[in-house]
Amino acid sequence: MLQLPLLGGHALRDVWRYDRARIAAGEGWRLVTAHLVHLDEQHALLNAAGLLLLGLLFAGVARLRYWLIAAALSIVVIDAGFWWHETALAWYVGASGVLHGLMAAGTVALLRRREAIALATAVIFVGKLVWEQAVGPLPFETHGSVIVAAHAWGALGGAAAACLPAARRAVILHAISSQGRA
Repeated sequence: MLQLPLLGGHALRDVWRYDRARIAAGEGWRLVTAHLVHLDEQHALLNAAGLLLLGLLFAGVARLRYWLIAAALSIVVIDAGFWWHETALAWYVGASGVLHGLMAAGTVALLRRREAIALATAVIFVGKLVWEQAVGPLPFETHGSVIVAAHAWGALGGAAAACLPAARRAVILHAISSQGRA
């Protein structure tokens, strides 16, 4: 998935990227495809490496459906955040926001399972997000212009997705207990 845009080069990147003016003109597909294209091959490889690391860290933590919902909700929240809060952002490409969403969802899953590495993962991840919002990209994030807002919005979407199963269970339990009182 992350390598597909390399086949189309810069032309595909320009057609698929989040482009505020073009989205406003009706090119809504860009809200999804922007997360599949990259600045260049190095950017794509960095995102692919990030996905691999997440796969290793969170192997067996949740089912595929969990990850797909986390990715989808991260995309929705990133796009909404860009559209309504990052109004000066003209364009964006990359999967790092979605990767941060997956990181948030995985961290919540680790915490829920009370895994030994959960607390350290959460502290480091939240620390990274706080640093980025307060100071800017981490010193080693030098490739292109890092849009740290994508990381924060993605993490928010991933965390929200991770809370969906618990919310659904609470609604079902409430409905069951309400039927018992009727």
